[in-house]
Amino acid sequence: MPGRPIPPHVNRAELDVDTLLKILLVLVVVWIALEVVGEILGLFAWLLGPLQPLLGLALVVLIVLYLTDRL
Repeated sequence: MPGRPIPPHVNRAELDVDTLLKILLVLVVVWIALEVVGEILGLFAWLLGPLQPLLGLALVVLIVLYLTDRL
């Protein structure tokens, strides 16, 4: 089943190089931000050590209490 035809006035190659570079820059910034957040969370995980399961359980309990309007 073929897709919809592209109208003649739409040209996919009309993006400027500047626009593509801006999109690429945003993607790189998001990537770096995710790497930093991952490192910070890894540091907290190392500091918490054996308390991680209890912290997860407390978070689940808080979410359930919030969803059931008992918080």
